[in-house]
Amino acid sequence: MSSFYLGCAVWAYREWLGDFYPKGSKAGDFLRLYGDRFTAVEGNTTFYSIPSLETVERWAAETPESFQFCLKLPRVYSHDGPLVPHIQGSRAFLERMAPLGPRRGPLFVQLPPSYSPALGKDLLAFLDAWPDPEDPIHMPLSVELRHPAWFTPKMSDRINQRLQERGVGRVLLDTRLMYEGPDNPQALSQRKKPNVPLQPVVTAPFTLVRFITHPNPERNQVYLAEWAGRVADWLADGIQVFFFVHCPIEAQSPATTRSFQRLLEREVESRGLTISPLPWDAIAPPPSQLSLF
Repeated sequence: MSSFYLGCAVWAYREWLGDFYPKGSKAGDFLRLYGDRFTAVEGNTTFYSIPSLETVERWAAETPESFQFCLKLPRVYSHDGPLVPHIQGSRAFLERMAPLGPRRGPLFVQLPPSYSPALGKDLLAFLDAWPDPEDPIHMPLSVELRHPAWFTPKMSDRINQRLQERGVGRVLLDTRLMYEGPDNPQALSQRKKPNVPLQPVVTAPFTLVRFITHPNPERNQVYLAEWAGRVADWLADGIQVFFFVHCPIEAQSPATTRSFQRLLEREVESRGLTISPLPWDAIAPPPSQLSLF
């Protein structure tokens, strides 16, 4: 299994036609085309609705066995108060995803900003009830915390330890570019990303990164270079990394994602390591670094 997976937040995005996807491609071909170019996808679609068994089987049929779906637990389970009442529903969701087989990457539970440390016992009970790796429906689990109290030094150390004890990842959401500049890059976004601190701590044998980029590519370069160095360090330590690029202008995400691959290739090479090439490069050679920006 690869140690590094790279992709975007979605695959069905029509504005990628003529650039990321060939002009004239049909919507029904988007997933297959996406899987020919990137190695993973952050499955936002399952957050909003639970797909049918036939849909999951089609996802499997249209992607390589090495492809990874990092799906979100449906919001009907993650955003309806305590998690424990939804243990059985979550197990049913895992059963529905079983046809993906080896394509099942880490599933993540994105908790709402209202889910505070006061619900800590509920969270731990939910994690303890998660199917273990010997269970056929098991998927590695990662948690995205959004209430500000989880990020205080004392609480952060405590929850990181609890996650580490259980082999559960902590989703690393980097929204700094949305809030550190003088402009508002999310002005036209329907769903704004939370302004939470970045705490790049790994609590499992894998980590899942959600990097939110600025629509101005030049603003991203320092942050991308920082992430390339950090990811290279993790890969050198044997950590499996899933890295996803978002942008308020999603049309720009594929090119930014590809540029991160170039940066990371140079970083790992400097450490005497290699990562798998991006499948996209076998279809169309990457543009020069200057033409990316």
